[in-house]
Amino acid sequence: MTHQFDLSFEFFPPKSLDASFRLWNAVETLQVFSPNFMSITYGAGGSTRDLTCSAVRVITENYDVPVAGHLTCVDATKDETLSVAKGYAASGVRRIVALRGDGIKPGKEFVPARNGFSGSLDLIRALKEIDNFDLTVAAYPNRHPDALSDSADVDHLKAKFDAGADSAITQFFFEKEDFLRFRDKCTRAGISQPIIPGVMPIENWEKTKKFAQACAIPIPTWLEDGFRHAEAGGTERLFSTALCAESCDDLLCEGVEGLHFFTLNDPTLTSDVCRALGRTQRHLELKAIA
Repeated sequence: MTHQFDLSFEFFPPKSLDASFRLWNAVETLQVFSPNFMSITYGAGGSTRDLTCSAVRVITENYDVPVAGHLTCVDATKDETLSVAKGYAASGVRRIVALRGDGIKPGKEFVPARNGFSGSLDLIRALKEIDNFDLTVAAYPNRHPDALSDSADVDHLKAKFDAGADSAITQFFFEKEDFLRFRDKCTRAGISQPIIPGVMPIENWEKTKKFAQACAIPIPTWLEDGFRHAEAGGTERLFSTALCAESCDDLLCEGVEGLHFFTLNDPTLTSDVCRALGRTQRHLELKAIA
């Protein structure tokens, strides 16, 4: 079934020449789907800040697609953080993915830098004051490791919208029902802004499991069994593509208006899923004519 939906892709900044080639190949491959925007992440602890800004500039200058720069509160003063935001604006970037960020060291809790922002709410308010950016924030269908209660994630997301955020992208999830239940809770809490599901096509099941465990995302038994059988039959990629496409189609049928793909700088599976959803170059050309 062909759906009309917004589309965005997330990449991480390259740290080597080979990684640069992989990034630009991914951007080239996925731009044909006419995404609403592409975003570039920060590394852990803000470690790739300069690389992120550089990648944002290159895509803005060389590709006909809107770009969103990520911005975190980690290991930087308020002035340093806002300087990055002003640099985005000077490059023509109007959308920022505003995040608190994780601790400087993996697994360590976030501690505000000296003279830095205390968290995402503080950052959102400041960004709206200096320049009316289009701000996207994070949301968590599965309970965030730092959340103190089952309702805390919804409450905190509402506070971010009240502070000035315009939309949210969720952490990835394995069960579409987790997203739909979270969306229903947000609606009951009075949230009306767009909440976009974050989609992670599974390129490598073992690596994805480790990432999920670090983020406290529940791993369904049926999914573990499915990848074990797929590996035995040599059909992991086919299984992963079909699984992701079906999940996305179900979400779109449930009224979701956009999908945000965490590409990990590999465009192949994401491309296959987009085509399976009917998002082809020909489809886009006919839509433009209509």
